Amino acid sequence: MKEQEFLQELKEISLLQQTLAMLGWDTQTGMPEKASDERGEVESYLSGLAFEKEVGPKIKEALTYFADHQDELSEVGQAAYKVVKENYDLNHAIPKEKMEELSGALSKAHGSWQKSRATKNFSDFRDALDKNIRLTKELIPYWKKDEATDYDVLLNQYEPNMTVEILDKVFAQLREGIMAIRQTLQEKGTEPKTDFLTRKMTVAQQRKFVMGVVTELGYDFSRGRLDDTIHPFMIGINHNDIRITTRWDEHDFTMATFGVIHEAGHGMYEQNIDPKYAYTPVATGTSMGIHESQSLFNEIIIGSNKQFWKKQFPFLKECAEGTFDDISFDEFYDSLKKTQASLIRIEADSLTYPLHIIIRYEIEKMIFNGDAKVDDLPQIWNDKYEEYLGVRPENDLEGILQDVHWSGGSFGYFPSYALGYMYAAQLLDAMQKDLDFDAVLASDDYQPIRVWLTEHIHQYGASKKPNELISETTGEGLNPQYLIDYMKKIYFDVYKVN
Repeated sequence: MKEQEFLQELKEISLLQQTLAMLGWDTQTGMPEKASDERGEVESYLSGLAFEKEVGPKIKEALTYFADHQDELSEVGQAAYKVVKENYDLNHAIPKEKMEELSGALSKAHGSWQKSRATKNFSDFRDALDKNIRLTKELIPYWKKDEATDYDVLLNQYEPNMTVEILDKVFAQLREGIMAIRQTLQEKGTEPKTDFLTRKMTVAQQRKFVMGVVTELGYDFSRGRLDDTIHPFMIGINHNDIRITTRWDEHDFTMATFGVIHEAGHGMYEQNIDPKYAYTPVATGTSMGIHESQSLFNEIIIGSNKQFWKKQFPFLKECAEGTFDDISFDEFYDSLKKTQASLIRIEADSLTYPLHIIIRYEIEKMIFNGDAKVDDLPQIWNDKYEEYLGVRPENDLEGILQDVHWSGGSFGYFPSYALGYMYAAQLLDAMQKDLDFDAVLASDDYQPIRVWLTEHIHQYGASKKPNELISETTGEGLNPQYLIDYMKKIYFDVYKVN
């Protein structure tokens, strides 16, 4: 087999996946409510075609041939071969009918999740979630290699080489660090004023502001767009079509502002993968943890920086057309970093956010490594929120129904958010050895930050594993202490803790 034949087969798979991505974007942004059954049918059909190709005779032939002739492959071919082999080894034994059933179930589950959010009633989502869990459990034996637990199998889908054993230790250290910071703030801190944050800022005003900000940060709107959705996301269709979405609240401009900055971080990652990997499975992020490191670097590391906001505050006031003219910069900046227990993950402040992830991680462990029943999940969820954050959901919408992930079968994904946050703080420490981070954010040109991230992370796509990237870039493996120290610095400054 020639390399060109191999790459052509990968391109055809990519074209099917791009079609599915476009349908997925439409499902979550503009599809009519009653179209979910028909959409599920077409997505199931196309997923079946893509899956057949991914584990089909041409791919099998290529993997067999190039196992002994890798010297005939170019750099791109070798990177693609490695990723394709991993995916093939993972999925080739799964019956096509099983993957079609899963795809159809996931499409319908999204509609059930939307309905349950409208009714605020978990029972409207219960059967769909139960089916998603059942189908995932049926697939685990096909995926399992030498992982210690079933949940390790799912973690590996999103963060290669990650295990429950590692996460239990890392999350314990992170949880203790956060709890200690929260206690210090409560005992010694001065809470910032935030009443003005609920002042009305129209969607049009917010859109003008945040689109200007993410353009400066490096998101390319000539290869992307911003749309409205229930649950914000980024979707990469191809390297010239990387879309982001958000939701708006005219009395909380911070939700869409930080949401768009977050999704633009995902988008910038995929926009800056080396184009030579186009139409191969290398042309995507290497893991969800690394992907989240890029979005959270944007949202929290840059979005918490005082010099960044000192530069952007006049533009915000201009866009808000007088709404914040009576607010000083120091009042404004400090208000952004107020911390308090909350129920909604995507609205959580940057100190308590990891606790929301740890709760979801522990519940998913109970589902796949334990014996948690679907009917008990809302109660388990509510109890954990009361234990970890001291707040309890009053209904399922602000509880177990808030996230889209389980409707899409993304079990094992949630830890990626906390991993990404830890990676981001560790990357900041490394970046500051090469750049004057504050000076760049105080300037009119943010590009040195994007260029640094492209050089060390973005360009490689999936050609390097997350632990490789972090080790090569920072000189050590994952270390949660960087994040704990970072949060201390930010919050002790805002809360005037000496």
